[in-house]
Amino acid sequence: MTDTRGGADLMAPAPTSTAPTNTAPTSAPTGAAPVAWRRIGPSPIRVFPIALSGTNFGWRADESTTTAILDRFLELGGSFIDTADSYAGGRSEIMIGNWMRRRGVRDGLTIATKIGKSPDNPGLSARAIDAAVSASLDRLGVSSIDVLYLHIDDEAVPFEETLAAVDELIRDGRVRAFGGSHHTPDRLLEARIAAGQLGVAPMIALQNHYNLLHRTEYEGGLARVAAQLDLGVMPRFALEAGFLTGKYRSRADLERHGRGSEAARHLTRRGIRILHALDRVAADLDSSVATVSLAWLLSRPRVVAPVVSVSGADQLDAIMAAPALALGRHHLTELDRASA
Repeated sequence: MTDTRGGADLMAPAPTSTAPTNTAPTSAPTGAAPVAWRRIGPSPIRVFPIALSGTNFGWRADESTTTAILDRFLELGGSFIDTADSYAGGRSEIMIGNWMRRRGVRDGLTIATKIGKSPDNPGLSARAIDAAVSASLDRLGVSSIDVLYLHIDDEAVPFEETLAAVDELIRDGRVRAFGGSHHTPDRLLEARIAAGQLGVAPMIALQNHYNLLHRTEYEGGLARVAAQLDLGVMPRFALEAGFLTGKYRSRADLERHGRGSEAARHLTRRGIRILHALDRVAADLDSSVATVSLAWLLSRPRVVAPVVSVSGADQLDAIMAAPALALGRHHLTELDRASA
């Protein structure tokens, strides 16, 4: 039985390529829906429906903090870790790799990384792709990357060259599947046509900016193409720099937490209206604003796993509760109206 809202297999087993120890649906609060692993597009890869971002690792989070975050994520049933070769100059991948090796948990995880933005191997030429993936595999200490994202849309390189290079990595077993990021609907269609003509592996995933505050980019065209191409969608900036946790409601909040224009630009009538709607739904469900924000994303078509970054392990409890929170139709309607 499949939940077509997010590509979820309601009886999803562990990812087929490994034998994770944390594959059973996690326990849910009383009255909440059970957590189901979701399949990424047409691939056999299934994941817990929250992706932990490594963007802070090696930058805002030192090694001890990173270890605590990753340990708690795993403890709460997490399986999907998202990083990039450009995060903290590659240190994010190194820290994730070191943690996996110390804990001996690689087989229970789905690892995604992104290439194209690193100054060491910029762009998406065949040479850059091969060098970037080799470097990421070394930093992560793994033999294969589960999901490789093209972190940019490099229009200076023909899609045929990029797709052939990625396909070779898939054939070699160094990459299992791949997806796009920062691609327009037209470019995603162009990539699928080129893949068909070449007879190479197509994209199966899409990572894009999408949340209650930022809806137009995805819903305005990407959603239609994602459905047409059977892409699994991983919304990035899922909590909009923390604004959708309810943490920032005034200029004083921004100053107290050391945040600048990134969150300040949402202190508008629309932004506050969305927070008030989140407050009401959270109170009705005895939940948190962050949990409700992510539960709304998980109700959207094609969404597999929102990509969420945290600065401390204590923030994960609210985040990891989102897949088990069942929003009623009236809750979804209220949030849709507030964010329209």
